[in-house]
Order: sequence, then structure tokens, then C-alpha cells
Amino acid sequence: MKLITLTVLPLWAWILSLILQGTFGQSSLKTFSPDLQFDNYTLILKGQRIFLHSGEFHTFRLPVPSLWPDILDKFKAAGFNAISVYVHMGLVNPSPGVMDFDGYRSLSALYEAARLAGLWIYINGETTAGGLPHWVTSQVKSELRTTAADWNAAWTPYIQAIIGQTNQSQISNGGPVIAIQIDNEYDQEEGGPYFAEIEALYRDPSSGIEVPLTHNDPGMLDAFINGTGAVDLYGMDAYPQGLVASNLSIWNPIEMGYHTYHEEANPSQPWYSPEFQSGAFDGWGPDATGYEDWRAVTDADFVSVFYLHTWASNAKLVNYYMLYGGTSWGALPYPYVYTSYDYGAAITEARTLTRKYTELKLQGIFLRSSPEFYKTDWIGTSSSNLTEGAIIPSSPPTSPAFVTLLRNLDTGAGFWIVRQNDSTSLALSSFKLNVTTASNQKLTIPIVASSINLDGRESKVITTDYAFGSRSRTLYSTALIFFSGSIDGIDVLFLYGDSDQEHEVGLNLTGSANRTVQDHTHVQITSDGIPSTTIITVKSGFQGFIPLYESDTQLILFADKDTVSDFWAPTVASDNLTDPFANYWSIGTNETVLVGGPYLVRSAVISGTELALKGDLNATNTEQMPLTVIASSTVKSLTWNGENVSLELTANESMIRTGKLSSTKISIQVPDLEALEWKFNNSLPEVHTNFDDSDWAIANHTTTNIPFPMYYGDGRILYGCDYGFCENVVLWRGHFNASGSEKSVNLSINGGAAFAASVWLNDRFLNTSFGNSTNNANVIEETDEIFDLPTDALLTGQDNVITVVQSEAINDDAKSPRGIRGFQLNTGNFTEWRVQGKVGGYVNYRDKVRGVLNEGGLFGERHGWHLPGFDTSSWASRKLSTGNPSSEAGIGFFVASFNLSMPQGYDIPMSFTFSEPLGQPYRAYMFINGWMMGKRVANLGPQSKFPVHEGILNYHGKNTVAVALWSMTPNATVALQLQLVIDGIFKGGVNVAVNNPSWSSELIEGR
Repeated sequence: MKLITLTVLPLWAWILSLILQGTFGQSSLKTFSPDLQFDNYTLILKGQRIFLHSGEFHTFRLPVPSLWPDILDKFKAAGFNAISVYVHMGLVNPSPGVMDFDGYRSLSALYEAARLAGLWIYINGETTAGGLPHWVTSQVKSELRTTAADWNAAWTPYIQAIIGQTNQSQISNGGPVIAIQIDNEYDQEEGGPYFAEIEALYRDPSSGIEVPLTHNDPGMLDAFINGTGAVDLYGMDAYPQGLVASNLSIWNPIEMGYHTYHEEANPSQPWYSPEFQSGAFDGWGPDATGYEDWRAVTDADFVSVFYLHTWASNAKLVNYYMLYGGTSWGALPYPYVYTSYDYGAAITEARTLTRKYTELKLQGIFLRSSPEFYKTDWIGTSSSNLTEGAIIPSSPPTSPAFVTLLRNLDTGAGFWIVRQNDSTSLALSSFKLNVTTASNQKLTIPIVASSINLDGRESKVITTDYAFGSRSRTLYSTALIFFSGSIDGIDVLFLYGDSDQEHEVGLNLTGSANRTVQDHTHVQITSDGIPSTTIITVKSGFQGFIPLYESDTQLILFADKDTVSDFWAPTVASDNLTDPFANYWSIGTNETVLVGGPYLVRSAVISGTELALKGDLNATNTEQMPLTVIASSTVKSLTWNGENVSLELTANESMIRTGKLSSTKISIQVPDLEALEWKFNNSLPEVHTNFDDSDWAIANHTTTNIPFPMYYGDGRILYGCDYGFCENVVLWRGHFNASGSEKSVNLSINGGAAFAASVWLNDRFLNTSFGNSTNNANVIEETDEIFDLPTDALLTGQDNVITVVQSEAINDDAKSPRGIRGFQLNTGNFTEWRVQGKVGGYVNYRDKVRGVLNEGGLFGERHGWHLPGFDTSSWASRKLSTGNPSSEAGIGFFVASFNLSMPQGYDIPMSFTFSEPLGQPYRAYMFINGWMMGKRVANLGPQSKFPVHEGILNYHGKNTVAVALWSMTPNATVALQLQLVIDGIFKGGVNVAVNNPSWSSELIEGR
């Protein structure tokens, strides 16, 4: 199907537009396949221009593939038409020669889910440190991200695997993939030849890759636009509020140079932002901001001001990073951040929707409804050469406003994007706007209402000559547009605005009216002043939803902003079962309905006279949910999630029906974790003198490919990755024969920001060496300390052991020297060092479902104590809240089981929460049904709440929670208060599968 037909301008208006174009309106077309092109305006897919409206979603941060459709539904429902995804090389390519696309690493499952949802995919297969497979740390000698032969040999099979997974899922083959990013935020002078090598592999005729290759520049640096390694499509990232939250009360002003930079840097390409800020990561420490604060500083006001400012720069490809952040479970986190990757995103880590999501939905449905906006020229601004209009301040004057005009020169539609001149202002801005219409008519709008208002940090798109449906066009509107289009051959325009402001639209009303607003306190209709134009003014104070005009050709609606926030515009997929793009707006379908009331509308299907809706209801708020449906007059019946719903017409021959959805309120109880029967066992037998470490790896390397030398020692290299142990907990045992003169041992330990390492002499605890990071400041990622050796702990004339238990963060540098960088007794030498991490290391790790980053080298992990089904019946009973025995420093494993019996047909997000105050000296590694879903660092914080999704949790059966408790200081209070809490109750959701392999001998250390 094709885009809706736009109202045709008179011949003289077309001629005027051509005259006005001059240097405007010039298109530079680049073709990749018959299905994919772009020019200096937009992408052109299947012959249709699109505004690429995308959100970032890293599927590996939601390791339950059956939940991916939930996130994709929420993207689509908010008007997004694309997702950007990273592929994590370290998960997909965990060891040399191994490519694993099973489970949550699957690309084919993602591609199919996106296609069914009607979402395009922009794939980032980067190979940088953010997704570095750990084996390259030690097995590649050369500098990474260069043209070095050994690095080329390392990444080539991975890129070939990405190609193999992707080539049949490109748009030209009926799939959703429309672009591939080469690498992330790289310098061209350094990386140009490297980029060229990757591009050559993608462009090899045998690869079958036809989509554009892209890059995201971290700023206005002109990287990879021209020259060696230049990509097909350049993009620039933007994080206007920064990434370090030093003071979230400060709102940075907008960047004024976007449009100028684009015109100078790459005017022949569409203006593209691959990463525009939608939040930020949060750092360690009790003073860290927390994601709710990040969500506040990048809230709906930020979305209004900064995103519309990006539109005003004439950007037509925008990706918001992140739209859903998820969880950095296991060893996924960057060293400076904790388990949660919520990011302050519009969809929370627990998958619930926020006020920011609602603002994005209002923008997204407008974009989907406004094909004229896809091809606009930047005409001018208040501070440049704008001659077609101007801000007219109110009297007395308020905070000054600013306007940018974008115009579609083919149709004459004008998009006047207004904001505060001072984008940080919280004051009221009140003004009128001088505009020039497509017919060269000069107007000052609004005409009846007193002004256009901006309440503080707010932006608006004021429109002139805006087409809606197949044959209607406004003259102007100061009211915002939520939706426009055709429903059942009727031209529909749905306007909205804040209830404390006035709003106005001027348009030609057509058809035989069956409903017009009359004698309404807050609505005024006049036909005086402009020929063939009716002016409808909604006065301040209006609340609710109202049809302003309904005829056999038009339907004009208005709602206040709070009311319109509950409306949805789900696409109705084409009934052409052979069309792979049946659910893609403007390509497979132009059919939609409007639905008001539910928490979420996921899909709409019309079969004959029945409309079948699927979605979610908030099951904590109300007994019955009022429902408004605007659909074809052929629709006579409605189902909601398969249940019949009675509908009533609001007027004769109306498309508007109302009804009520069935009772939804429900109360859910979850187990009291404190009341469970907790079992306990010691998980640090390695400190006992009789512990046998003979099957551990001997740490005897004298050379390393890691470009950071040992500080001191005897020449042996003690970097974990050199022995296959790169993440989570790694244990070291250094043997020496004691003469009795040993007084101390000097150890330099590198573990990354906020790491910790505890040290024992035989079974005597010596001390814990603490790293640090406080809101990304005061960073300590490496320590150098002298540990005193108690004389009575030495075994003179015998073998003695220094045991180091180290939390090892994933690499922040390409080749970080994680491990022991220096070791020296005050006298004498170590005879042997041995090292142990996860069973099998990165080459022969056992748990292929959960993957290489799930677990570490604790004794309990090596023996599968964290897995469901492990037999703890012989263990001692001990409450988690009592901590480890005798207030000793050490590591204990606590395991308990509980059953869940959640009602079918509900989505009930849950979190595990540590409710005790921060400051206790412990770390806890929390496993839910075998998945490491949380690292609680209680001495630093800030994270205390750990969302765990259905699929990891079994909502209809037995669950196992295991906590490895590392007490880092003796004689200190360590009292965990762990609770399971509900984050929301929603009737609806998606079907979720569970894949949590239980304990078996194949998953543990062979002892």
C-alpha cells in the first residue's frame, strides 16, 4: 500500500514553490537496492519516504527472548518505526572459533519479532571494548581496532557470522534490517584503514549485504564522511545533559549549531542522530544520582524541548539512547556502573511506562501521521534569515520565544517549531506568531484566542497548510496534532493541548455534518474573517475529550493533554498474508483505529465486522476502564484480549463508540523471603591448609599480550585473562615455604573501578583491599598495599598459601591488566601461583544457555550451588538476615526456594530489594534460578533494587534464589534484608517461556 494522497496545491502555488526553492528542494539520491535509497532529506524504503523514529534496545540486557515482543510492542505503540540494537561480540563469540546465536544471543529471533511488529532494525555489530570478547585480551598481541593482522584474524569470523545471520533479513529479502553500523564513536585519523577493512568485508559480493554502512560520530568532528574508511551514511551523537550527573538541577541549554554543521559537513545525506540522549548511565557510590533522578532531568520537558529542537535542525533519522535500558546482569556492566542499566529511559528496567514515554508517544503518532514533515527544507529562524514569519511578543512582554520554520516545498505545509529563546527558562512565554501560508497569505495567529503559550520548558509544532486524510488541509493550527489520517474514508484530525492554555485551528469544514459543537462553555466557532475558513477555539480550562465536528467527510477531535495521553493509534496490519511488510506503516498498511483508555494497546485486527484489540490494563487503579474507540463504521463488535466488549455509539452515524472494559483490579501476594527456609554452606574452603588446588591453572606465564607490565614480582604474569579467567570472582593462591622471617606481603591488585580483593594467609584473614568509584569520581581501580603476616599464622618449614579473592570487573580498556600486578614477600619467594575462575574459563565454560558472563570462580559457583535443583538438604539452616557465621570475613552461600502461582493473563513485574541501609561491608552476588541478576555492593551502593523478569522467574512453579555473601571486614554488622516486591500489575502482557537449566554434573567442576 502507498502513503495517503496529499491535497494538491493550485498550479500557481506549485509554480511559486518552485521559484522559492532556489537552492532549496534539491535532492541527491543514493540507491542501495530498489527497496532502499536515501537523499538529502530521508531514507526511502520500498518507494516511501520515512522519518526514521528509532529507540535503542539491547536484547542481551533482557535475556528472555519471549519478552522481546513486549518491548517491541511498546516501541510500536508509541509511534516508533525502528529499533537500534547492539550485538555483543563477547557473548556471541565467547572463544576463538565459537559463534553462538542461541537463546538471548539470537539475531534471527529478533529480526522475526521486529518484522512481525512492523519495526525496522539498525544493527550495530561493533567490536569495541564495550562488547570485547575476553579472549582477545590475551590472545591478540597487537593493538585492537587497527589493521593489525592478528586483530583482523580475530574479528573477521565474527563479522562474517553477523553477515550470515543478517543478509537474508535485509529489506530487499523481506526482512527488517535497513542499516549496519561499522563501529562506535571512533576517530577517523586513527581508525580509517581499519574501517576500510571492515567495509570491504561487508561489501564483498559474496556477503550479500546491500544496506548502508554507517558510523556515529561522538560530536561535530566530521569523522568518516569522506576519506579513508568513509561510511555510506554519517551520523552524530548528542548528549546535551552530559553523562556524569554532578548537578542534576542544572539544565544545559540546547546546542544551536546542529543545522549549520549538517549543511557544512554532509548536506547530500539526511541529517541523522544515531544516539540522542534519553537518559544516562549511573555510577557507583552513595552520592550517585540514581536512575529516577536521570529520568527526571531527561523527562517529558526534556523530550519536548530537545527532541523538537533536533527536528528543527531538520533531522529525519533520530535514535534515542536508551528507549529501554534493561539489566547488565552477570559480568555485563562497564566497571563504573552497577547492575541496572535502566538509564532513566522512557520504559523502566521493570518494563513499565513513564511520563516520558507518553510524551514520546505524542510525538511519535504525530510523526507517523505527518508524511509532509518527511521532506522539509529549513527556511530560517528567529535569529537568522526568516522573512516568512516572526514571534510577536505579548503585552506586557513575557519570556521571549524562538521559532524555526521548516517547509515542505512540494505541498506548502509549514512546520513552525517554537520554544523559549532561553531553552532553560521556567517562565511563561506568551506570544502570537506571524506566518505566511502556502498561498502567500499573511496571518497573525491565533486569530480569536489571545496567544500561544509555552509553560516553561515546553516546545510546540505550530502548523500551516497541514494535510489530514486524503482531501483536507488546515489553514493553521496552534493546537498540537496527535493524529491525522483517514479512517473509513473519513479525514480525521485529532488535536490536543494543555488544559490551562488556549488552542485554535483554522480550516475548511466539509461534508454533511451530523455533529458540531454548540453552546459549549470552552469552545468557540466562528466563520468570520477568512473566506472558506472556520476558526475553532478551545478556551483555557477545557478538560476531557470532545468531537468538535463530524460529517460524512471529516472528523475533528480535541482533548486536553492528560486525556489524549490515554489514546493510542494501533496500526491494522494488511490482510495480505504473503506480504512480509504487512504491519509496516505506509508500506504494508495505512489502516488504523483510535483507542482511548487502556494502559497500553498492542495490536488491532479487523475481521469482517469485528475489531479485536489486544493490550494491557493497569490492574491496580480501577474496577472498570472507560473505553473510547474510533473506527470504521463497518465495525459492529469488539473484543479486548479475546473477551467481548459492549459498545455504544455516541451519536447517529458516528465513528465514535464508547464502552467499559471488564473489572481488572486484583491483589497479588508474593512470598516473604525472610520466612523461607534458608540453607547455608561455606563457599571459601580455599583458605584452609588442606585445600587441594592441584587442578587449578598454574600461573607461570612470563609474557603477556596485555600492554601493561607487572610492577614487581619474579617475572610471572598474574593477569586472569591470560589463564582464561576474565570476569566475576577470580581466586589466586600463592604458595611459599616459610622460614619464619616473613613479616609481610606486598600486593598490587587491579580489578577496575569499585572492585574489592580480600587476602588470607592460610586460614587467617589479613585485610580487604577496596577499590572505589563515587559517582564516577574518586576512582580507585588498582591498589598497592602491604599486608602484615601474623607470626602465629605462619607454618614454619611448611607450605603456606596467600589466598586472594578478587572481584574482577569487565575490561574498561581494550586490554586491562585485571589481576595481581605485583607480588613480593618481605623476604623469600613464592614457589608457585595458581588461579581459578569460572569452570572451564572462557574456552570451556559449561553453561551454554546463560553464557560466558553469567558466573565466576567462587567454590559454590564452580559446584553449581547457584543452580536450581542443587541438593542443599544436608546443609545447615541459617537465615540470610543473620549473615555469615561468627561475624567473620569470608564467603558463604545461602540458598532458598519458593513457589509462585501468578494468575494467567497478567504481566506482574517484580524486583528483589535489599532494604537495609547502605554502608555494611559486604558484596552479594544474587542468582535467581541460576542467573546472576544482581551484584549488591553494600559499602558503596547505590543499587538496592534488582528487577527480575518473568522467564528468569518461574511465575507458575518453583524458584531458587541463591546469594553468595562476601563479608569483607570481620566483626562488622552484615545483616541482609532481602524482599520480593511487585512493581506493577497489568492485565494483558505477552506469553513468556522459561529456560532455566537445572543443576547437572555437566554444568559443574569435575570433582
